[in-house]
Amino acid sequence: MIAQFLNARPWETIFVRNATEGINLVTRSWGANLKKGDLILSTVMEHHSNMVPWQELAKRTGATIEYVPVTEEGTLNITALKELLAKKPKMLAIAHVSNVNGVINPIQEIVKMAHEVGCLVLVDACQSVPHMAVDVRQLDCDFLVFSGHKAFGPTGIGVLYGKETLLRGMEPFLTGGDMIKEVKLEGAKWNDLPWKFEAGTPAIAEAIGLGAAIKYISGIGMANIQCTDADLIAYALEELQKVPGIIIYGPKNSIDRCGAISFNLADIHAHDLASVMDDNNVAIRSGHHCSMPMMEILGVPATARMSIAFYNTKEDVDALITALHEARKVFRL
Repeated sequence: MIAQFLNARPWETIFVRNATEGINLVTRSWGANLKKGDLILSTVMEHHSNMVPWQELAKRTGATIEYVPVTEEGTLNITALKELLAKKPKMLAIAHVSNVNGVINPIQEIVKMAHEVGCLVLVDACQSVPHMAVDVRQLDCDFLVFSGHKAFGPTGIGVLYGKETLLRGMEPFLTGGDMIKEVKLEGAKWNDLPWKFEAGTPAIAEAIGLGAAIKYISGIGMANIQCTDADLIAYALEELQKVPGIIIYGPKNSIDRCGAISFNLADIHAHDLASVMDDNNVAIRSGHHCSMPMMEILGVPATARMSIAFYNTKEDVDALITALHEARKVFRL
């Protein structure tokens, strides 16, 4: 079911604990091919999970890592990306959708540009899989990861997609039971895909739970979910901009966004704002969103973030706006 959902082949989809483990699997197994002087690309908008493992890979191998910057509007700087790709990197690790400001990166176009210079692409799809149709064949990405809990499933499970030719050429990340075909005192032979990368007793309950979640959202229809998402983001952007003192990070239009909007209210710390919002029965996320470099670029210690899903309504957005006006009263703005 997971493979069908991604338009992948079953042996190309590997169960991992989460997206973080999936990325670490790639940096450990595929990353063994790197050598001193090789170049890895990432972006400044990445979640720490798609940044730190690559930094550690660079340390282990002597490779270098460079980051694609963002524009003043908070979107990926495509001109800078083209310049960095001209250096012929070995891998580009990039988010499909930013978990900080909800910006949608043009992954299909980016993958094509990367492949033209022989660069592989790993896509962090944690923020896109729950909000839009993700087709790995159409994107033509080499690796893709997402976490079960972001797709309305249980925690403790995620998925790594990898092209068959790449997976066959990689050594296992973990060794032990179930990932072997034959064991002798002199050594072992690895199992077929995907079991080669699924050592030990699998997360059976979690896999069943994730399957149920994927079946549920597939039944709703990803096109319907994406349409609802776009309508709510557009409505929220329109209403947020009417609140005096609001600062919105990222594009002010819904076309380039998905799932989330980060903002601050005047000079109020995001944690304080979130506390007042909670008093008004509105739950938002506040902090650096596991993307400290992005906060540094924005020049703030933290942002508040509203996230939406298919079950949200315009009334929920109205409640957010009402709570923001209450916060303005509390902070005497």
